[in-house]
Amino acid sequence: MQVSEFYKDNAKLKWVVLIASVIISIGSIYYTNILVEQLKERERAQVRLFARAIEYTLSESDDALLFVSEEIIAKNNSIPTIWRNAEGQLNYRNIDLPEDLSPTRLNRILESKILEMEKDYDPIPVNYRNSNGELENYGAVYYEHSFLLTQLLAYPYIQLTAIAVFGIISFLAFNYSKEAEQNRVWVGLAKETAHQLGTPISSLMAWTEVLRDDPELQRKGIPEELDKDIRKLKVVTERFSSIGSAPALKPEPVVQTVNNVVNYLRPRLSAKIRFIMDVPDDEIMANIHTPLFEWVLENLFKNAVDSMGSSGTITVRISRGVADKVLLEVSDTGKGIPAAILKKVFRPGFTTKKRGWGLGLALARRIIENYHEGRIFVRSTGDQGTTFRIEVKAA
Repeated sequence: MQVSEFYKDNAKLKWVVLIASVIISIGSIYYTNILVEQLKERERAQVRLFARAIEYTLSESDDALLFVSEEIIAKNNSIPTIWRNAEGQLNYRNIDLPEDLSPTRLNRILESKILEMEKDYDPIPVNYRNSNGELENYGAVYYEHSFLLTQLLAYPYIQLTAIAVFGIISFLAFNYSKEAEQNRVWVGLAKETAHQLGTPISSLMAWTEVLRDDPELQRKGIPEELDKDIRKLKVVTERFSSIGSAPALKPEPVVQTVNNVVNYLRPRLSAKIRFIMDVPDDEIMANIHTPLFEWVLENLFKNAVDSMGSSGTITVRISRGVADKVLLEVSDTGKGIPAAILKKVFRPGFTTKKRGWGLGLALARRIIENYHEGRIFVRSTGDQGTTFRIEVKAA
């Protein structure tokens, strides 16, 4: 299985796990709500029985009163209830209150509790028949969720939170594993490329010395041009060798570094590609690794050329920023980047070219952010060109 297929399959698996987690969460909440409604109805039935028991004690014999009091009223040891009789007296059960409260303070607390209970449940009236057989009201019973019901109400949300935390941890672990695997691929490929370049470079150096003995070739400057390309290959080899290890950053002149890249590329590009250097008169020093930093610049310049085609202008601006930052902007007059894909340009493998790996800008971002602890941004407005901005630490 290829690496790309491996990641595609794992991405699909990630979405399957996510959808399954959502379905399980919704099903758990739905089923718990059914249980909650059933328990609510059961508790209301118990409170209704509690009220009926009070009615029964108001009109029956002492034996019946004792039975109702012991077997029904006293058995309510879980549902918080308050009974307010016709005279306004308050009695409560299963409400945790201090024992040393004054009657006034106790009544105030219970009245406040009644207001809270009424928000959730309507009170159950207590009615009885007097000696004349007439139905009279003798107060009402107020109640709220039992501790068990409160726990059950909170359970699905606790469960959902636990599932969410587990999902987030799994997602981060998957991304970390994916990134680590990508890093190993990047480093292995870079090291192998540097190793493979070593032999042809050595051979080219030997052939250059042979060509120097030919006066005609010497007169045309061919050995010197070959030397430039060999030096460039050595720089490329050093770049690939630096991938995977923390490069040593040193104070380097930014303007000079940019000029070196421009001077190398200018004769190798179309004569209609124009460079404009908007740089300060004095040199600006920044902590950079020159071979890798030049690699970033080359990628930005080549992307600008691809965007413009055979003609256009590349403007390079260098300035000092706040908080000891050095700012470098590369702007082109190309066709620009559509807003829909602007956020994807640094993603490994993403490219709008028919022939391309989509690695240039991904490498640029990795070099600037991971190795130089800086930042790189892109700004584009339709067909008005594109600007890449780099921020690195000043020396």
